[in-house]
Amino acid sequence: MAMEIATPIHAPVTPPASNLIISATTAAETQKKNRIQVSNTKKPLFFYVNLAKRYIQQHNEVELSALGMAITTVVTISEILKNNGLATEKRVLTSTVGMKDEIKGKIVQKTKIEIVLGKSDKFDSLMTPAAEEEAVANMGEKPVEAEAREGKNE
Repeated sequence: MAMEIATPIHAPVTPPASNLIISATTAAETQKKNRIQVSNTKKPLFFYVNLAKRYIQQHNEVELSALGMAITTVVTISEILKNNGLATEKRVLTSTVGMKDEIKGKIVQKTKIEIVLGKSDKFDSLMTPAAEEEAVANMGEKPVEAEAREGKNE
């Protein structure tokens, strides 16, 4: 005796698992776009502060990440942005990561921190004057100096 298995008429064309993989990939891609992996030896502190400002402007949040001795740099960047009213703290995660020691070849546990900062309510209003000052600085003189020179020429 043969058994028949009934299949629903409205079965999905694509399996749901493939849809989940696509959305997970998209989420991972957007997460990487706003992540800054900080080193305490490669770049100066304010390089990271300015980069974080740009990421907050573009993505409304930034994820600062560091291992070992660079953790203090990440905390400093975070505090600068918060104290200037540019960012709010959303999440702080600490963990340990197994890394292979280059000299001994052993697995060594390194501390890791991830700080997610969101755009503050005052971010746009605080950044607008800074952008104007930067544009003036790029021109090489302050508006007051330009006006003073114009007054002397008249």
